[in-house]
Amino acid sequence: MSAALHWNFEIRPLSSVLGAEIIGLDLHQPLDEPTRDAVYDAFVRYHVLCFRDQHLSPEEQIAFTEQFGTLERHMARNKGKLNPLVHIVSNLDAEGKPSGKVSSTGWHTDKSFRPEPSLATILHAVTMPPEGGETCFANMVAAYDALPDVTKQALDGVRVVHSWELSRSNRDRKPTAEEIADAPDMAHPLVRVIPETGQKALFMGEHASHLDGMPIEAGRARILDLEAHATQDRFVYLHRWRQGDMLMWDNRCLLHRANANFDARLYPRVLHRTCLRGKAPA
Repeated sequence: MSAALHWNFEIRPLSSVLGAEIIGLDLHQPLDEPTRDAVYDAFVRYHVLCFRDQHLSPEEQIAFTEQFGTLERHMARNKGKLNPLVHIVSNLDAEGKPSGKVSSTGWHTDKSFRPEPSLATILHAVTMPPEGGETCFANMVAAYDALPDVTKQALDGVRVVHSWELSRSNRDRKPTAEEIADAPDMAHPLVRVIPETGQKALFMGEHASHLDGMPIEAGRARILDLEAHATQDRFVYLHRWRQGDMLMWDNRCLLHRANANFDARLYPRVLHRTCLRGKAPA
């Protein structure tokens, strides 16, 4: 792996699987058009970008995110005065103390239940445990490419139903009628095409309920088999957070999850999340 130098920043690959760190940019400042385009090209190529040494306010994170598209609203609503377009990812309880619980530990892609699922998630480390608490990413392009040709042919044209209601119920939290009405079940191609590259990627994860037109149990089992294949170590990168890291990742071709390998009763883990609206998968 070798670094690539642009006129005002450096790209250093983080692993052979996916990911690159961006060195030399101050995200407090707006990006000029050539820099923004170069960052987006790196985002498409590496799937995960890590901007080091950034300490942005929620408003500054929103301003950075908006340079790449339209912000997506969040299902969960923040308590307090933080901007509702910034979602707090936290293990803190109502009193601001570590609760012992870590959310988002199942493999998923953000907002896949929307008609236009998220293009990108931007996650900014605010407070992290001294060790552990990584965010794990699985490369769905590489996982698809590794499937036998006969399997690829069998998946052609198959659609998967994504369900916010199911994924909430699986976490022992019954969604409200308002939430279900706001996010009804949505079917998308199981194999989607990344428009900038023409590459194909598996599109599934925790929100995926079953395969459209197939008995639910059989379809669910097929999804779980594919997920087991796609999350093998050879397709996975674990991001070990540093203070000031801000990640930007491509929801179209990745699954991700939080690693709960730290004492969540003792150490806080707090991040700020913004999302970019994408387009309907094809």
